[in-house]
Amino acid sequence: MSSAPAPRASNLADLARLAGVSVSTVSRALANHPAISERTRRRIAELARAHDFQLNATARNLRLGKTHAIAVLLPLGHERSQHLYDPFFLTLLGHLADVIANHGYDLLLSRVLPEDDRWLDAFIDSGRADGVIVVGQSDQIATLNRVGARYRNMVVWGAYAPGNTHLTIGSDNVEGGRLAGRHLIGLGRRRLLFLGNPEVPEFGARYKGFLEAVAEAPGVAHDLLPAHLTAEGSYAHARAWLTEHVAPDGICAASDILAMSTLRALSESGLSVPEDVAVVGYDDVPLASHTTPPLTTVKQDLETGAAALCDMLLARMRGEEVASVQMPPRLVVRGSSMARD
Repeated sequence: MSSAPAPRASNLADLARLAGVSVSTVSRALANHPAISERTRRRIAELARAHDFQLNATARNLRLGKTHAIAVLLPLGHERSQHLYDPFFLTLLGHLADVIANHGYDLLLSRVLPEDDRWLDAFIDSGRADGVIVVGQSDQIATLNRVGARYRNMVVWGAYAPGNTHLTIGSDNVEGGRLAGRHLIGLGRRRLLFLGNPEVPEFGARYKGFLEAVAEAPGVAHDLLPAHLTAEGSYAHARAWLTEHVAPDGICAASDILAMSTLRALSESGLSVPEDVAVVGYDDVPLASHTTPPLTTVKQDLETGAAALCDMLLARMRGEEVASVQMPPRLVVRGSSMARD
């Protein structure tokens, strides 16, 4: 006489009984929680496969009040035409995606065009993520400070300011601007142009450092072109400026994308780089070393920055106290700013 087939596990309790462990252990094992040993996770996973059992992650998250997702928000209040394919965004987002996945979280990405000052409140109150990483402060400092005062689980890639209530991680932008300015002046350049909108907090800090370098060198003239952040917009601004002014002999661009667009504008204006004009960018995105000539730039360590953003967010989610971080920038000299013969 044949025996009846063993009943199939239809829920966590059934699977826990078959495995001889608690329901919470099964739930954590199927979610790959690091507190559960590899041996136990493997045994429970094999048992779940044998019973064609799949954890309902949505139901689990609702029960626990967690989404197991980290949101990455990009507010574009100052430059609404900027896109995610911007080289800086792509580089930082790539590192963030890797780090967030390594910590066992899903990444929820949103490009935000703020219509009012409640956009961040609305997202946080929706409960769609356990924590939030904001990339860039744009013109949203007031919103970030207001929300930062009431919501702990948020960190921001951006410029540090002592009065901010939101936690920031980024490079020391003032020092970066100072490095770029001093480099150009050290090459003997005496007619300098800063390319970038100082109303963007990070760019404003870079401009401040640039001006400090200029103040150290009597006889150096400088000008400001607050160009768009997009490739085509910054190219059009640089091209127009060059037709209406005496060309500078040194350009400090507030980002690599601005610098790359300027290389094109200079070439089309009949000016050679670096012989006529030396150019320095900011960020050191992967494309910077592949321009013609290769771009001198102020390097932000975006891989380390992405890891710090995630680590500090998780620390805040655990209730730990952490402080804002300014990472030291580094000048990477390439062909766009070599010394004149």
